[in-house]
Amino acid sequence: KGDVVIDLGSGAGNDCFVARHECGETGKVIGIDFTPAMIDKARHNAEVRGLNNVEFRQGDIEKMPVTSNVADVVVSNCVLNLVPNKLNVFKEIYRVLKPGGHFSISDIVLTGPLPEKIRNAAEMYAGCVASAIQKEVYLEFVALAGFEKMTLQKEKAIIVPDDILRNYLTEEEIVA
Repeated sequence: KGDVVIDLGSGAGNDCFVARHECGETGKVIGIDFTPAMIDKARHNAEVRGLNNVEFRQGDIEKMPVTSNVADVVVSNCVLNLVPNKLNVFKEIYRVLKPGGHFSISDIVLTGPLPEKIRNAAEMYAGCVASAIQKEVYLEFVALAGFEKMTLQKEKAIIVPDDILRNYLTEEEIVA
């Protein structure tokens, strides 16, 4: 209760409303999204819910429209893998967090090679697969940004079904 939470890639605001439930009326939630249409939708959704301590800002999470040391918590749900400069996003998270703050991110990372045909497929980009990076590199970016204590709360394998892979790869490539 009372925390300031920033949601990166807030979309229509769903995760912001969950965060608002947790931080209560004494807290504050700031959603940041790149798309003006999503900001408009999120603002409408907050208004119909009567939530005065949830606000939405249009901006790039590589350069957040937020002052330094303002957040207790930063959250993001499957957004960072879409950003070209992931290291810079982690540096920005470090910048906006108060000392002792933390972040909780759900994201997609790779644990092996990704064929170029998949990396260049719009459907795989929209599905958050094409721009994912290797797990080790992702975690290295977290450390390079200045974070010292890291806990992986949960890991789950995500398998792209063969019927989707067949749109991009031969049977031999799928087996490989």
